[in-house]
Amino acid sequence: MKKLNILLVVLITLLSCSSNNESPLINYEGKWVLTQMRESIPNSETTGSEMEWQEFYILNADGTFKKSRERNGIITELFGTYTLLSSSNENLLELTYNSESDIIGSCYSNLNEGMYFQSENILFSNWEQCDGPGLKYKKVN
Repeated sequence: MKKLNILLVVLITLLSCSSNNESPLINYEGKWVLTQMRESIPNSETTGSEMEWQEFYILNADGTFKKSRERNGIITELFGTYTLLSSSNENLLELTYNSESDIIGSCYSNLNEGMYFQSENILFSNWEQCDGPGLKYKKVN
């Protein structure tokens, strides 16, 4: 009887202690392409080839990323690491670059960029919160 009680306690302990190793988002890795830009002026939305530049991010499973922007025939690429942050009402992506560049869309003067997920396949830059353009990205793979 004593062995049965010990076994029961061990089973209850194992079943009640579960870890949640799930990522706050599902399927965030891959290529995210800029699909829409808007300025703070009403009706200033542009899409496709009408945008000032073409841009994409590639988020890798190991926490690294690449950002590539083509503007006026010139391609600029940057690399860095990212962190996923999850709160009760939104999922955020914090990007940290390895070097400075004018293609970093940030409200701060450091090497960080912030973004938030509207859905599993739509990502928005928070640059718009400090008078930058509103940038919308769509996951393509």
